Amino acid sequence: MEISGAAYAQRAQVLAHEVAVSQAPAVRAAAELLYASLRAGGVIQAFGSGHSEAIAMEIAGRAGGLVPTNRLTLRDLVLYGGEPPSVLASPELERDPAIARRVYELAPVAPQDAFVIISSSGVNGSVVELASIVKERRHALVALTSVRHSTEMRSRHPTGLKLLDLADVVLDNGAPYGDAVLPLPGGGSFGAVSTITSALLAQMVVAEVVGTLLAAGETPPIYRSANVLGGDEHNRELEGRYAGRIRRGG
Repeated sequence: MEISGAAYAQRAQVLAHEVAVSQAPAVRAAAELLYASLRAGGVIQAFGSGHSEAIAMEIAGRAGGLVPTNRLTLRDLVLYGGEPPSVLASPELERDPAIARRVYELAPVAPQDAFVIISSSGVNGSVVELASIVKERRHALVALTSVRHSTEMRSRHPTGLKLLDLADVVLDNGAPYGDAVLPLPGGGSFGAVSTITSALLAQMVVAEVVGTLLAAGETPPIYRSANVLGGDEHNRELEGRYAGRIRRGG
């Protein structure tokens, strides 16, 4: 196989199309859950650790995205929980189930909130534990993961459960085991795709929610870019409706 930027782009494009088609029913199901939460006065809580945090950023606080959204991060332990910054230095942090309850408890969560948890592997302790807490508290839960990768991994949670086992709706980003799509001579692979396909799915869900709001005759609460005229004023007015419910620090 050719090793080039064009080869990677072609493979990513094919996979993105496959995911967009195959996951359309799950996207609609996820959007229904999130719409129900927003109609009930809820906020969409998004969490992802490692590279998956980039997808949480696609959902919460993004220009062109929904305002009633909040991003949970491992940094919340420091920003809001009083832990020393050194706690974030451990490469094992995202594998520790014990931190998930603290992250949840530090968040401005209401009973009607829905959660989107992103993890391509779906097996790390913090991710699975947070999903368990979310379901324990009876929130709607959308998981964005790689079904193929997750099914080939052993859970790092004491229960043996994985993120996809706990979700109400599973969005499959289609990434292969190990994430990379181009082979290296002599073995191995490179060219990760999960961020691309996961971002696509996240934006598809947002589009479905917006479409549902419009069909119901409602004005979707959408962020404008802070880099366009009037963007800051528009965003501040909408954020004021959710004071104390959404955080934009960190």
